[in-house]
Amino acid sequence: MELGKILTENEACLLNVLSLAYVGDAVQSLYVRHNLVVQRDCKAGELHKLASGQVNAHNQAETAEKLWDVLTEKERSVYLRGRNAKSHHKAKNQTGADYRKATGFEALIGYLYLTGNCKRMTELLGEAYEN
Repeated sequence: MELGKILTENEACLLNVLSLAYVGDAVQSLYVRHNLVVQRDCKAGELHKLASGQVNAHNQAETAEKLWDVLTEKERSVYLRGRNAKSHHKAKNQTGADYRKATGFEALIGYLYLTGNCKRMTELLGEAYEN
């Protein structure tokens, strides 16, 4: 799943970490939606409900904790930058801690996507969503 220009690690690290999270959220959503469409034959409304149940701050926070031990030092650094970022958004129906961890995980996925490390990104998303 590669589109557009591949960034170097340095270029990606210079981006605002919330921009990385913005991309990571979209990539996660597409990954989950793709899997749902391939695995199920149901209406779009039902697919949306299923996807929303999987791509949310609480699940992303749990995933980040579960994957911590398999992350590289660089991946941990990107995750921590995202987790510690100051956001102007409030978590809807989630704890602040879950929201921050989710932002960290989204930033990591965005970073991997933008740097063209889609194999690693897919490994992590597979661990997160194919249980």
